[in-house]
Amino acid sequence: MILASPTVRPVTPLGTAFRQSVRDALRKSAAARGLDGVLLLSPANVFYACGFNFSVNERPIGLYVPVEGEAKLYIPLLELENAEPVDGVELGIYEEFPGLVHPVVWMLDQAKARRVAIDVLDARQLDPLRTLLDEVLLEDLALPLRFIKTEAELELTRIAAGYADLCLARLHSEAGNIISQGGSELDLLADCTGFALAALKRDYGLAFAGTKLGISASVHSGPRAALPHGSTSSRRPQVGDTLISGVGASLGGYHAESGATLIVGDVSAEQRRVMIAMEACNDAGVGALKPGSRCQDVNEAALDALRQADLGDTIRHRIGHGMGLEGHEAPWLAPGDMTEVLPGMVFSNEPGVYRPGLDGFRTINTMLVHPDHVEIPSRFLATTPIDQRAIAL
Repeated sequence: MILASPTVRPVTPLGTAFRQSVRDALRKSAAARGLDGVLLLSPANVFYACGFNFSVNERPIGLYVPVEGEAKLYIPLLELENAEPVDGVELGIYEEFPGLVHPVVWMLDQAKARRVAIDVLDARQLDPLRTLLDEVLLEDLALPLRFIKTEAELELTRIAAGYADLCLARLHSEAGNIISQGGSELDLLADCTGFALAALKRDYGLAFAGTKLGISASVHSGPRAALPHGSTSSRRPQVGDTLISGVGASLGGYHAESGATLIVGDVSAEQRRVMIAMEACNDAGVGALKPGSRCQDVNEAALDALRQADLGDTIRHRIGHGMGLEGHEAPWLAPGDMTEVLPGMVFSNEPGVYRPGLDGFRTINTMLVHPDHVEIPSRFLATTPIDQRAIAL
């Protein structure tokens, strides 16, 4: 079966003006709190505020954004050539980790600030910093900014969702042949992710070189599908099994997801009943995701659809999570998250039914919040009705 790739769109990585606007917003937030500046240590936050994409390891990389003056990117020496092209920042370089002085302490000493917000911090550095600074505010000032995506960020999310769909479409079209030839979950995973990643790199690899671009997925089947985070194994799916696949795709650092439960062979009446209930759960989540609602209440409205279908005892997790520069990030569509839903937010929608020792089901959509509607850029579930989610052997 020939699968059509998503239409290639004329997009480029987020540029200098976007990163400058983020740093300006951070300056404003710090000034409102009476601070001298903000030190970002989270890799996602550093990328968000200056566009530096780097290999995360034990060597800290930090971006200091002062209320007044130029931002400074603090890096270990081995990252010098990688960091030199970053626009809008000055570079500060330390030799190596761990060093005679911990790099984070060194960064703040270099910054010559007295009152600073820090997004993440090893607790062991708190006492040394208290002797160096007058005020340490342990608060992620970038996170609330990241909640609300610009149109450019949403466009990258839309495109990523299309390649997550492509991965599922490949699995759906080729699983029967692979399983018939003795293929395992691992074989299915390698085929669909390889196909989608090749298409993503072909279409956007050159323009987005140096940014986070990729496909990740899982495939698990039969009784093992009852494990929400079941790992892909050498098991060969059998006739009558449910086969769950969840796919994440990223472009320019921005994530989207799509996921489905397929049936090996014909869809039974019981499997159809569960899948109809999951569809109702998905739709209830979409219906409740309105500006002004609370994230916790969206979760409850969605999961109530499973409870009404007598599947309440099969629930193992929340309905969804935020997405952006991280595949899982706040806010959470989950108990205890009172965050107000606002236009520009991005969430997953993940109905799940798990029956240990028997089977499991999960679907995933990506949801973009607009003032008057919810946009669903992941289209596999919409274009593949329940009775078409069978894998013929």
